Amino acid sequence: MRDGAAGGKPRHKGHSPTPPDPTRDVSFDILCGVVEHRRMLENSLTRSAATHNAEPRDRAAAHRIAAATLRHMGTLRTALEPFLRKEPPEPVRVALMMGCAQLLFLQTPPHAAVGTTVSLLRRRKLAPFAGLANAVLRRVTAQGEAVLDGLDQPRLDIPPWLWSSWSTLGAGVPRAIAMTLGHEAPLDITLRPGATAPEGGVELPNGSWRFESGTRVSELAGYEDGAFWVQDAAATLPARLLNVQDGEQVTDLCAAPGGKTAQLAVTGAHVTAVENNPARMERLAENLARLRLPVKTVQGDATAYTPDTPQDAILLDAPCSATGTARRHPDVLWVKRPRDLAALTAMQDKMLAAARDMLKPGGRLVYAVCSLQEEEGPARARAAEAMGLVPSPFTPDELPFLPEAITPEGWLRTHPGLWAEQGGMDGFFAARFTRPA
Repeated sequence: MRDGAAGGKPRHKGHSPTPPDPTRDVSFDILCGVVEHRRMLENSLTRSAATHNAEPRDRAAAHRIAAATLRHMGTLRTALEPFLRKEPPEPVRVALMMGCAQLLFLQTPPHAAVGTTVSLLRRRKLAPFAGLANAVLRRVTAQGEAVLDGLDQPRLDIPPWLWSSWSTLGAGVPRAIAMTLGHEAPLDITLRPGATAPEGGVELPNGSWRFESGTRVSELAGYEDGAFWVQDAAATLPARLLNVQDGEQVTDLCAAPGGKTAQLAVTGAHVTAVENNPARMERLAENLARLRLPVKTVQGDATAYTPDTPQDAILLDAPCSATGTARRHPDVLWVKRPRDLAALTAMQDKMLAAARDMLKPGGRLVYAVCSLQEEEGPARARAAEAMGLVPSPFTPDELPFLPEAITPEGWLRTHPGLWAEQGGMDGFFAARFTRPA
């Protein structure tokens, strides 16, 4: 069958209802939230009515299906085109992409991928399209990975505006990023000084420990004892480059979930963590409690906070588009738009000015964003300089294990294509400044 029409015979009125499938229901809700409403995955998850009745294992499985679909969404859309004579409603396309993702990228048995997709459409009052889904997914099953032949998957799976914007990172970098984004990210942890790494990990050149994707962090030895915290290898670099010393007065602005705060605290510095979002503040407090670190926490707006005394050092990991985190959050690729950047950069400038005013003369500031966008990185570093902050360039000697991440200007720029053979890393920009005496 090759059609965009209903397909299949009408169901008999006495047909028994389709059995519940919380995994697919939650995954469908997540994807519709991202694709139709441009909601971030976690927001879509909390809004899903199916989530409230799903067991943790069902939610985890749903997240995996949704993430795989988002990770390969451009490829899936293109691969489905030959099987559709006309455009189906977007929720139907979402269901078809879910089914294809399971067949092509998650090694789900064909009968399960096809049957659960057909049942999903029937449960969601989209039964007229059940026959279409059955026919299309059976044809995909018959052809297997051959449906991907000739497709430039890395290029298809990155929205054009992002691909174009990443060209500023260097020739070939957009493709290197896309190649890494096609795979599920591993788990990275940072050990507190003196702690022993759990078994099963591999030490990275920066000192982080990396575990296979899907590793449950709470099941690793030492988790409950606060021996480590979750933190991508690239995320360790801004705090490292702030070079905090024992006894210094340090503020971590926009601190949740607390990985960088923990890095600062284990140096012996007197650390204040500021976080405005109540839910993120709760998570920050929970992480610091598990780690048993003596950190002062303040819930409040970073642009309005005034420390008791001028600070020796400030880490500003500012809210941003988060395009550098697409390895773990592929929804970012499809939710963010170029027009979002104007409001974000305006807020980043306000935070930079506030951080400048918190520093004592000669005090240090590291500005960081988990973004790959020029507007949020280099452009903001130039804005900081225009505010009177004095650049304090990073040197390759400070990161002997990653000298290629230091730009000629002395900024830090990482991207997912770095350390690709080991699983990549998040994209970060960071720049260091001092306040004039």
